[in-house]
Amino acid sequence: MTELGPVAWPPSPIRTERLVLRESEVRDRAAFIELFALPEVRTYLGGPRPRDELERAVPELPGRRPGLFVIDLDGAMIGSITLDRRDAERPGPVRPDAGEAELGYMFLPEAWGCGYAAEACAAALGWFANVLPGKPVVLCTQTANVRSMRLAAKLGFTEVQRFEEWGAEQWFGVWSPATVPG
Repeated sequence: MTELGPVAWPPSPIRTERLVLRESEVRDRAAFIELFALPEVRTYLGGPRPRDELERAVPELPGRRPGLFVIDLDGAMIGSITLDRRDAERPGPVRPDAGEAELGYMFLPEAWGCGYAAEACAAALGWFANVLPGKPVVLCTQTANVRSMRLAAKLGFTEVQRFEEWGAEQWFGVWSPATVPG
């Protein structure tokens, strides 16, 4: 996992009370297409992409890369979590050398409101704190994305700054292992 440092990838599946965070599989392709095609999922992420374009572009084995976890509920993908290095050119770095790990997530609408995002993100952050001790994680979301703002607070992210990007006000926060929710 060179994007975030010397981390062996993929890790063993991470099990929570209700979920499994795992590497992607061929059976996840339809769910990946849904995540990128649904307007309600992509409202704050640049909008949906045309389904026919996604059918052509999404590989048979989608999302197989370091830093991407599939969120599995009872054997079916309900979302994904990413931990990627934040582009140093974007606003909001925490450290002078930038390049912090950035948490991203998308869940299918049927998984909303059940606490799955908090459960899965907390597990991913716990994993990250174990493999890269002391390293901060950042999160950027539009302030208009009320659900994401609530999730950031629940996970223990603290606001660093707000700025304008992509025509909307963005909230930028940081999480450190000391803020792991209990």
